[in-house]
Amino acid sequence: MKFSILEPIGITACKYEQLKQEFAVLGHELIFFTDRNENEQELIKRAEGADAVVVSNIPITKVFLDACPNLSMISVAFTGVDHIDMEICRERNILVSNAAGFSTESVAELTIGMILSVYRKVVSGDSITRFGGDRAGFLGTELNGKTIGIVGAGAIGLRVAEIAKVFNCRLIAYNRSKKTVEGVEFVDMPTLLKESDVVSLHVPLTNETKGFIGKEEFKQMKTSAILINTARGPVVNSDALCKALENGEIAGAAVDVYEKEPPLDKEHILFTAPNLIMLPHLAFATNESFSKRVDIVMENIRLWLQGKPRNIMN
Repeated sequence: MKFSILEPIGITACKYEQLKQEFAVLGHELIFFTDRNENEQELIKRAEGADAVVVSNIPITKVFLDACPNLSMISVAFTGVDHIDMEICRERNILVSNAAGFSTESVAELTIGMILSVYRKVVSGDSITRFGGDRAGFLGTELNGKTIGIVGAGAIGLRVAEIAKVFNCRLIAYNRSKKTVEGVEFVDMPTLLKESDVVSLHVPLTNETKGFIGKEEFKQMKTSAILINTARGPVVNSDALCKALENGEIAGAAVDVYEKEPPLDKEHILFTAPNLIMLPHLAFATNESFSKRVDIVMENIRLWLQGKPRNIMN
């Protein structure tokens, strides 16, 4: 069989040579591309003849799948698979596995960092200092004792909750399916929005969660509350977020995800929003998480070859 890693996913040259030899011993060909190229025709060339491919968050469309008739498996080097045409994959029995858990720690840590950055005005404080200013009129907010509302109690959301316990936070959560977690009170969304000082989003992008936080949701939040989004951009209506910040309906926000991958268009509405920290989708990106990711996606392929597929998203 032929396996094609369509883009660099943190694999070192040494690691690639080890993997290449491992798969060669089993009678398989493993090829690896060292640059990220989102051009669909280039991706099709890279996947030519492949039985399985590895890709992170580059869109995989029907056009790509039509051009790759041998394809039987996609090992996604990412947690979400909303960039994959899952309907076509199901129709053609193409197994899709994700890299479940590779970025749990990295995203959870950055979530806490984003909360602290908004509360303690870290970014604006840096700018003021660099331009010769001082602390005059500058007051931050403590995280200690605040109520954190976690939307989506999966691995990342619950890790955020675990870390937040150190700050003596009250933890409430909304989850689509029923859960019981010690130290976390599960509530409905209106209650979470009404009572939270921090609303932190950790849900996948689905038809149900697209636009999940919009105009009406912001009106239900405290005027002192802040929003953190490390989930998926379209979960939040950007226009509504901008207006909520402009009108003082919420006190601040920090986002790491958008409707598209950065770089963003210069006219993006959020560039005009006050009290907003914007990051270029880096919550998952650490040395440690990338190392875990390589191990997970390659083990997904090994287990698939053994007839024991895991992390199945179909």
